[in-house]
Amino acid sequence: MELKIDHLNKQFKDKRAVHNVSLSLTEGVWGLLGANGAGKTTLMRMIADILTPDSGTISYNGTNIRKMGGAYRNLFGFLPQDFGYSRDFTVKDYLEYVAALKDVPAGETGKKIDYLLDVLTLSDVKRKKIAKLSGGMKRRVGIAQAMLNDPKILVMDEPTAGLDPGERVRFRNFISEFSHDRIVLISTHIVSDIEYIAARNIIMKAGEVVDVGTTDELVRKIERTVWNCTVPEKDLIRCEEKLRMINQRSEDNRRVSIRYLSETPELEGSVPAEPRLEDLYLWYFPQGNTEL
Repeated sequence: MELKIDHLNKQFKDKRAVHNVSLSLTEGVWGLLGANGAGKTTLMRMIADILTPDSGTISYNGTNIRKMGGAYRNLFGFLPQDFGYSRDFTVKDYLEYVAALKDVPAGETGKKIDYLLDVLTLSDVKRKKIAKLSGGMKRRVGIAQAMLNDPKILVMDEPTAGLDPGERVRFRNFISEFSHDRIVLISTHIVSDIEYIAARNIIMKAGEVVDVGTTDELVRKIERTVWNCTVPEKDLIRCEEKLRMINQRSEDNRRVSIRYLSETPELEGSVPAEPRLEDLYLWYFPQGNTEL
């Protein structure tokens, strides 16, 4: 199975949203990382065939998705940042409505809905109106609607936004199992969720793909650029001004443990730390914007 993106371009007036993007997505979970305005949402909307590229093509198993029409939509699932619903819909009514739009066989609809409600811990609220749900519950309803047709290609924009830590763990486990014979593309600002479940990651910057690889391959590029050090509390402000700090933690005796990025150790006593995906993101985007 392959979703091939070939020299894709999209421009909005004077803004180049996606520029010459080429990718070959195969089975498994793919992470999509990049700062706000990097072009992630535009790329996902073109993959979903709801936005037409200015040039370039997207093909599924060798066939242009623009020529597949309903056949492509039948094997595709999409969770945008904001999914539309009527304020009068209950959770169950909405999922039944979406199932009809997706041509899910009537005899299978009830079973599929009950399964997703159970997996996403929504069974207790299936009779409630979506408008009355919390943000995290609404997000889980969005995940459910994206998966109703058992899609071969699943694209999700910020799927874990609003989920608590336990719900995020359940979501990761569910997606990891679901992705075995499917293509799953996830954009999220919670880097740890990508680090745990993505087989490969795509990094976008200013509309272009700047790197692709497994988490291990990518973080290997910043070995010996991540450092741990403990400093006196009184020196913390100076360290924040001087260093590209990642995080800090108060210790005993008025000292602070810090983690920072640098090509060489900047402080006495610094020891190299094992790099993580979040470190790589901050290395690529040093301006301090951690929204992906």
